[in-house]
Amino acid sequence: MAFSTLYYTILNKPFFIDVRRIDAQAVLIDKFLEHDITGMDAIKLNDKQPIARQITAGHAQDNQFAKAPKDSVAVILLRGDMLKEGTMCSYGTEEIAAVIREAADAKNIIGIRLDIDSGGGAVDAIAPMLEAIRYSQSKGKPIVASCDLCASAAYYVACHCDKIVADNSISAEFGSIGVMMQFADYAKYYDDNGIKIHTIYSSLSGYKNAPFEAARKGEYDLIKTEQLDPLARQFQEAVKSNRKNLDQKVDGILNGRTFFAQDALTHGLIDQIGNASEATALVRRLAADMSLSRYAAEM
Repeated sequence: MAFSTLYYTILNKPFFIDVRRIDAQAVLIDKFLEHDITGMDAIKLNDKQPIARQITAGHAQDNQFAKAPKDSVAVILLRGDMLKEGTMCSYGTEEIAAVIREAADAKNIIGIRLDIDSGGGAVDAIAPMLEAIRYSQSKGKPIVASCDLCASAAYYVACHCDKIVADNSISAEFGSIGVMMQFADYAKYYDDNGIKIHTIYSSLSGYKNAPFEAARKGEYDLIKTEQLDPLARQFQEAVKSNRKNLDQKVDGILNGRTFFAQDALTHGLIDQIGNASEATALVRRLAADMSLSRYAAEM
């Protein structure tokens, strides 16, 4: 099931992702699609620990939110290419979102530092994260995104956090606000191997898959207008709504361009540059502010 889900996602779903991530994984993806995974390291998922749950309270760390000291900040990782469902390679955003909810429900957790190092991923990987972020915020527990690479779908997630912090001023990079789709046409391969594919539609289903059938012929306008452009507009509106100080006049800022930390700060993509300790301190300040606001509202 995990193999089937990953295979389908790679071949069929649109992505909010920085193209460099695709190029970097090209050889691995080719092997995967050819079902050739020989020679790859057989490492159990538990050994990789793609979700690190840590508790920061001074220098103390623990892996169980229930054992967290009072007024702790949970640290949850969002790393690598984002997929909705977990696979043989990593956990999905559904699992990461569940950890966020768990932290939000823990009485001794006052907020969350979401450590992001991701070039993006599948579009359907975003919704579980946004729901979990809103859930935490509804509990009065702020989330600060502390980021190195934070591109495309990862930035979509980050812009819904209470604050965004670049964790360094060297490699931290933000943006790539856009959507893309990529698929392979195997028609010639099948033809060369004597395989002919017959696709038959009902006479009452003349528009079914029309954008994709046109794309196979090299006609991309329909798939852009019906599939990709609506997603891109939604992405842009989410960023504009959540990043009030965004300088929308900067060339390419809403159209796929990426920015290193200092420029990202200048243009309003992020709120500050600071290390993990500073991001944790920011969570604490936001949590204190929320607590005071709740107290004032009850007076």
